[in-house]
Amino acid sequence: MSRLDESLLTPMPPFSRLEKRQIREILDLASVRRFDEGVAVFEEGAPAERFYMLLDGYIRVMRITPTGEQVIALHIPSGQLFGIAQALGRTTYPATSVTASEAIVLGWPMRLWDQFVSQYDGFASETYKTVGQRIGEMNTRIVEMATQQVEQRVANSLLRLINQTGRKVENGIEIDFPVTRQDLSEMTATTLHTVSRLLSAWEKQGVVASRRKRITVTDAHRLVLICRGEAPPSR
Repeated sequence: MSRLDESLLTPMPPFSRLEKRQIREILDLASVRRFDEGVAVFEEGAPAERFYMLLDGYIRVMRITPTGEQVIALHIPSGQLFGIAQALGRTTYPATSVTASEAIVLGWPMRLWDQFVSQYDGFASETYKTVGQRIGEMNTRIVEMATQQVEQRVANSLLRLINQTGRKVENGIEIDFPVTRQDLSEMTATTLHTVSRLLSAWEKQGVVASRRKRITVTDAHRLVLICRGEAPPSR
């Protein structure tokens, strides 16, 4: 891949306060990789040897429960750091990161982390802001798991995805990367059968439309009512 231009990092929060020469230094220390969809960038429990910036695409963060079940913890959009184990005081990765779409990723050796934090203005504060937002999102989902019906959890997950990654299309707002019914079941701690039943019912009601791993929310207001428990149950 050809030499990357400094303008790629300028708008991204961890680097937005830096001068062009500083961004050039950072890019010259980075490796660049292109990943196909569905490829693990790193695995849970592996030594945290590198940290990453997602230039393009989406990352799915996954955990394995003590009973061996796979759970999708969150999704990371382009323009964010990931694999930042050292920011969490860890020497191993706390989760597996898998590409949810084709992706372009910058990576740096973890030994440079302290140097970036000390030398580059805004890098640390923006990184910890991102960590806080992710912890907040995961805490919200834990509360949802404990207090909400399955229908509300699935509706909340779809709303979260269109808020984070949605793009306007003719018939609504489409999640901007492939999402399967199995993915939704792993995000909401429910069965594939239940997710399939709900999505089929919502399609008939004009709430969502799906085709080949693409989901479009066609009636976001109705989905909000479902989240609040104010809509009639789906049949």
